[in-house]
Amino acid sequence: MTTLPTAGSLRPTRTETHTVGTVEVTLQDRDRTRPFLLLHGGGGVATMAGFADLLAERTHSRVLLPTHPGFGGTPKDDSLTGVTELAQAYVALLEELDLTGVTVIGNSFGGWLAAEIALRKSPRVSGAVIIDAVGIEVDGHPLTDVSGLSPTELRAQSFHDPSKAPVPPGGGTPDVLALIGYTGPAMADPTLVDRLGAIDIPVHVLWGESDGIVDPEYGKAYAAAIPLATFTLLPRTGHLPQVETPEELLGALLDLGN
Repeated sequence: MTTLPTAGSLRPTRTETHTVGTVEVTLQDRDRTRPFLLLHGGGGVATMAGFADLLAERTHSRVLLPTHPGFGGTPKDDSLTGVTELAQAYVALLEELDLTGVTVIGNSFGGWLAAEIALRKSPRVSGAVIIDAVGIEVDGHPLTDVSGLSPTELRAQSFHDPSKAPVPPGGGTPDVLALIGYTGPAMADPTLVDRLGAIDIPVHVLWGESDGIVDPEYGKAYAAAIPLATFTLLPRTGHLPQVETPEELLGALLDLGN
């Protein structure tokens, strides 16, 4: 059970630019002490901003919400050639900020990124939450190619109830060029599913039952590949639970102590 903070206890959200080596990261920082690192998917930082506020206010936590370099017109260093390089940049950011006990939460592409951060085995990261992630290959359960979908088709694949979707969904259509700059056109790494077995921290895998981008069987395969993973199916929601059913997502996180 959580307690809402009083108005006087809340610190304003800060937007800062951090340079880690040669990598520049634009970061929103909601400081409520316990650290969470939230990682958005292809739809950009707007798909995670509302949930970042909710998480910070309900749990008195410090919530960091970076914009992945290259998204939203932000600069992208030449060293960021893939997901593993971006993961290492975020581990370095946690070092720079001198944070410990960090829970990493990622949706879609951000879920893949959360898994890669967990694989870096940083002592600063204590757990990960993977929400409707992409990145692995599962026989019989391919990812939906979103690059050619119309906004209406994308909403139908992304939401349990498309009529309730923000327009444009979640603050914007996927930034496909920025996304494939990290993932490649397949938006998957054939080595990832085997590498996930090396993750040695608790991981909570959550999946929307109506996800038309990556279906729940894909999510179960994600969880099965991680030794300390727990899988939760979220009813009446799709690929973006933090947008469509944020209260239910938060409840599922708090139930398992993440």
